[in-house]
Amino acid sequence: MVSETPFIMKGQGVHTAFVDLVELLKKRSDVDVVVNNEGVGDVFHCHTYGPYYFWKGVKYKGRRIHTANVIPDSIRGSLPMWQQLFPLVRWYFRLVFSYADVVIAVSPTVAQAIRDLGVTTKIRKIPNPLPLDRWKWTDEKATKGRKLLGLAAQEKVVLGVGQLQARKGVEDFLDIAEAIPEAQFVWVGGRPFRAMTEGIARINKRIAKRSANVQFAGMLDLSDMPFIYAAADIFLFPSYQENCPLAPVEAAACSLPVVFRDIKEYERLYENPYLKAKNTAEFIAITRRLLGDQDFYAEAVKISARFIDQFNSARLCDEIVALYADLVRETPRQSIADSVIR
Repeated sequence: MVSETPFIMKGQGVHTAFVDLVELLKKRSDVDVVVNNEGVGDVFHCHTYGPYYFWKGVKYKGRRIHTANVIPDSIRGSLPMWQQLFPLVRWYFRLVFSYADVVIAVSPTVAQAIRDLGVTTKIRKIPNPLPLDRWKWTDEKATKGRKLLGLAAQEKVVLGVGQLQARKGVEDFLDIAEAIPEAQFVWVGGRPFRAMTEGIARINKRIAKRSANVQFAGMLDLSDMPFIYAAADIFLFPSYQENCPLAPVEAAACSLPVVFRDIKEYERLYENPYLKAKNTAEFIAITRRLLGDQDFYAEAVKISARFIDQFNSARLCDEIVALYADLVRETPRQSIADSVIR
């Protein structure tokens, strides 16, 4: 299992997906997992797409898997001058996906994007499995989370999680917070790409002028996030482009009502119903209703409970391990370890 994120940028969903899968596979008895430079395996599975991916995969021809969490459209609203960079990004991702023997597409949108690039690599559609038990709400977690954020027990808390960039809808989050001053709004996330973040100056000005009920907690460690979710009452996810986002599933696993932006990617991805808003006005209306209508809030919690059924980690890990076994059977039986020694 390989990822460049432990070395360069932990504060993003790709790193979480990598950590989650390693954790889940290490609990199984039918596979042994080695990570990055820990050793050599029979199958190579990478989550990132930098030089490390190409270098580490050289000796695994026929047994290379790439989990596609990112597609060319992911740079829209993420990087400055993305319009000019887009042709180069498309060319590069064509190389990335073609280098793999199998690409795991985390959503139907990702699968279609890969095909649109003209890539002929085999594709398997498997969402990212999550260790859902990690995110279960407890009173102890909620108390610790509120302490971490400096929030009082009686305050109503609306949470957003994501990188501080236009694509994630952080400016819309600020608009919603200004319209609902009776609640506390908390955004968790930073800028893994630092100065290479689209709209950084504009967003910084908005943050500097934010209303008093908004807190930006910055980039927190993954180990702190179960407490942060538990500290909240509502989770908003106003992102404009996603493939298979982890944050809203984590929030739903913590029994939070989750409000998504109504975008086409989710229609193709999610099997179960979810709350959605087309625009900022609808986000405000749904948030106000959740804050003031106990029956609606209780129904929203039930929606979250049904929503996470799709991300059953045991079933999804079974699919991934079966894929590993298929590659081992299909590839001529030369030990990868032997090829390294020679």
